[in-house]
Amino acid sequence: MIQFNKVTKSFGAQMLFEDLSFAVNRRERVGLVGRNGHGKTTVFRMILDEIHPDSGDILIPKRYRIGHLDQHIHFTQPTVLDEASLGLPEGERDQTWRAETILFGLGFTKDDMTRAPELFSGGFQVRLNLAKVLVSEPDLLLLDEPTNYLDIVSIRWLERFLNQWKSELMLITHDRSFMDNVITHTVAIHRRRAKKILGDTTKIYEQIIQEEEIYEKTRMNDDRKRREVERFIERFRAKNTMASRVQSRIKMLARHERLEGLARIQTLDFAFNAAPFPAKVMQRVDHVSFGYDKGPDLFTDLRIEIHDHDRICVIGPNGRGKSTLLRVLAGELAPRLGAVTNHPRTQGGYFAQSNVHTLHDKATVIEEIQNADRSCLPQTARDIAGVMMFEGDAAKKKISVLSGGEKSRVMLGKLIVTPVNLLLLDEPTNHLDMDSCDSLLAAIDAFEGAVVMVTHNEMFLHSLATRFVVFDRGRARVFDGSYQDFLDTVGWESDEDELGEAPSSARAKTSHGAGAVTAHASPAGKPAAKEADKKPAARPAVHAPADRKTERQARAKMVQERARLIGPIEKRVADLEALIVSLERERDVAFAALADASARGDVTMIAKLSKKANDVGPRIEWAYGELDKATKELDTATRTFDERAT
Repeated sequence: MIQFNKVTKSFGAQMLFEDLSFAVNRRERVGLVGRNGHGKTTVFRMILDEIHPDSGDILIPKRYRIGHLDQHIHFTQPTVLDEASLGLPEGERDQTWRAETILFGLGFTKDDMTRAPELFSGGFQVRLNLAKVLVSEPDLLLLDEPTNYLDIVSIRWLERFLNQWKSELMLITHDRSFMDNVITHTVAIHRRRAKKILGDTTKIYEQIIQEEEIYEKTRMNDDRKRREVERFIERFRAKNTMASRVQSRIKMLARHERLEGLARIQTLDFAFNAAPFPAKVMQRVDHVSFGYDKGPDLFTDLRIEIHDHDRICVIGPNGRGKSTLLRVLAGELAPRLGAVTNHPRTQGGYFAQSNVHTLHDKATVIEEIQNADRSCLPQTARDIAGVMMFEGDAAKKKISVLSGGEKSRVMLGKLIVTPVNLLLLDEPTNHLDMDSCDSLLAAIDAFEGAVVMVTHNEMFLHSLATRFVVFDRGRARVFDGSYQDFLDTVGWESDEDELGEAPSSARAKTSHGAGAVTAHASPAGKPAAKEADKKPAARPAVHAPADRKTERQARAKMVQERARLIGPIEKRVADLEALIVSLERERDVAFAALADASARGDVTMIAKLSKKANDVGPRIEWAYGELDKATKELDTATRTFDERAT
């Protein structure tokens, strides 16, 4: 329903797009990927008509409603529920239960419905804006980094919600697992152009790598042939008897465009500087309790030993004390009760987004890295800056002009100046792009020390963690095992009710500062003036039936009926998608073999493989046409079933 046609855009001397072309079709959920600074957000701003291309066209149907997550905070209604209900379509403003359901999924409580939006923290105010756009049900939903302001429980809810989205969706996020679990297609902005595939981020990056390998082989083969022709011309230029052949080759070179080498794209590729550790136990947390000032405890009687190669993730809803726990482990905060004891050879390194404010605006990247360790030589600091993607003059940039992602890379650079054996990382992926997150994951995995990390990125949880400190159900506890073990045996409190009961806490503004929260019994940052407020509030259900057994039976019957009516069409769609994947793989293999044949100069094989590659093209086009028909049929059948079900 939206089409970019040969769009070009530059900002000053920087060319961002060159002949950028792709389309978003009906009911597609498209992930938009690319390095920071390559123009992902610019694509969104063009769709919203906030900026315009230098050339090319962006085609959007008339009366096509576009919704986007607005980071600008401006509220006009007295309560959270009233503000969220503004997003409801005209004629449906009385269906406030729809807004309420989404607010619950995003972490608001029943009591929050009647509170003023201005009383909440910036993160929850952005969540309120997200609720407004979700409830509006636009034809196209644009989400730019929606998980930055969500905790793991809300992210899991949003993932389920978006998987039921019946219109078009475009998503930008650094969270690869979240994107792959939501999208149907991927568009990569790469080398100023767009490439779109049916499939996830892994598939598109594999295709890009394969295509660039083929291009480089072809280019090298062309360069070899060109050098041979140039040597022929140089050798026989002065011989009259060879004049016609020389001229023929000169014209051939003029006609044959030289393939330029691919420019190197900067990547974040680094390793943490590991200090040796001679023992097993690095840090012992012994019956530790902590709370701010005279407020209630955030966690009580916490006991855990951190061993030399541990990968411990601290997880849970926002506002429960995860970041505060890391500050206690780092020695920035003293516990009320108990003790945190380090081994004499423990050397810790602490990374927190909240510490970005400690960077000096007037300092350069090199100077900031040196500030982490006064013994760091300028050339060492420059080398680290280069590893963090600040090469050449970029290392002389002032901190004040850097983006959020660039400041995060400076913080990581400061962390690797000196050797450490215990890493404490608080949301290290925020503001990094997807490729940089992959590099960070690899660096953590290879680190010869212990890591304690706060994260809501489920790819990191599945890939790295072997133990957890879990903040849920009103307490903090230690879980030994993988993240899948946790989901299978314990799970999240909010996941237990598949009808969408309200999560138990939401963060509001507080005088305690970053990381400050209140008691287990009341939502974070909310007043606890009355003793009754300190008791855990009953979690309100949204339209929960009295008889759960009857409800489950009715749901099972509906699932069976849906499978009978819609199942065959869904299978047809799945079969066509699998066929397209198979045909595209067949085409890619043919192209790879063709490149090898070209490099060998095997004329017979080149002709054979060229025919094979060309024969696949029409089959792919036919499959896409059939898929479009089947998708429309599925859309109609699903809509008819939903109308009957209601």
